[in-house]
Amino acid sequence: MSTTSATDAATADPAVPMAAVVARGLTKHFGDLVAVDGIDIDVAAGETFAFLGANGAGKTSAMRMIATVSPVTAGDLRVLGMDPTADGPAIRSRLGVVPQEDNLDLELTVRENLLVYGLYHGLPRPLIRARIDELLAFAQLTDKADNEVESLSGGMKRRLTIARALVNEPDLVLLDEPTTGLDPQARHVLWDRLHELRSRGVTLLLTTHYMDEAEQLADRLVIMDHGRIIAEGSPRELIERHVTREVLEVRFGSGRQPAATDALLALGLPEVDAVEGLAERAIVHTRDAQATLDALDRHDLRPRGHLTRRATLEDVFLRLTGRQLVD
Repeated sequence: MSTTSATDAATADPAVPMAAVVARGLTKHFGDLVAVDGIDIDVAAGETFAFLGANGAGKTSAMRMIATVSPVTAGDLRVLGMDPTADGPAIRSRLGVVPQEDNLDLELTVRENLLVYGLYHGLPRPLIRARIDELLAFAQLTDKADNEVESLSGGMKRRLTIARALVNEPDLVLLDEPTTGLDPQARHVLWDRLHELRSRGVTLLLTTHYMDEAEQLADRLVIMDHGRIIAEGSPRELIERHVTREVLEVRFGSGRQPAATDALLALGLPEVDAVEGLAERAIVHTRDAQATLDALDRHDLRPRGHLTRRATLEDVFLRLTGRQLVD
C-alpha cells in the first residue's frame, strides 16, 4: 500500500489538518501468535476508513491498539498526532468508541446512559443535557428517551451505543463491527447515521467483515489477511484493480458441473480473466458476459442456468483471500 503520510502533508502545509492515524510497521503479538504483522496505515482527518477481513484477520487487534487499550508490540503509531504510550489519556478523551458488543447499562434509561457517559468524560451537566437532546434526535431515539435500555430492539441499542460515543464530541470515532447481528432494515438505518456523521466531517474508523458495508461506507479501506494488509484503496479502485467489470455465474447441473467447468477453462476465452470452479457452479470473471455466453453456446457448453452481475468488493475479497472457511 502507499506510504504517503498525511502527517508529512500537514507538516508541509499548516492549512492541512493533522492526520487522524498514522502507523508504520504496526505489530501485535499474543505470545507466539502474530495478530498484526507490521502494517502501515494513514487515515486522514474527516475520512471514513475501514479494516476489512475475516474473523482472526487482525483488524480488531489493530483497532484496540489505535484505541490505546492494547499496547503496541512493535512499530510506530500516532493517533491524533500523539503517542499512545505516552499520551493514552489525552487520546482517549478525544475518541468515541463503539465496541463490537453493546455494553450499555440495561437498567438505566436511554437518557441516563448518555448522562452517565458524559459525566465519565467530566463534562458539565448543562452541556451534557443539551447534547443529549441533539444525540437522541440524531439516533432517532427521542421518543424512547425515558425507556429502560433493556426494552429496546437490537438496532435501537446499536444507535444508542453510537450516540453515547459522540457525547464528548470526539475527533475520531472507532466502530468495531458496527452492524453485526442486525437485520437488514436496522443495518440501513445505522448506515444512514454514519453517512450523516461523515457529512459533518467526523473521522470514522471501522472494522467489518460485511463487504457491502465497506463498499457503502468507506472512502478507503484495507483488506487484512493473517495479520497483514494485502490490498488498499477505495472500493472502486480495488474492484477495478483486482477483478473484471462483470461476473458470470453458470450452472451446468451437478452431474456435468466439473467436466463442463474444465471445458470452459480449456477454451481460453480472451474476455475471461479467471474461472473459479465450485461444487455447484462456476464463477467466471469476464469483461463481456454476453460474449462469454455466446462462446459457450458455440462450443455446446449450454448452462442450465446463469446469472450476470457487476463485480463487487466481495469478489475482490474472495479473489485475494480464497474461499476456505475461517474459524
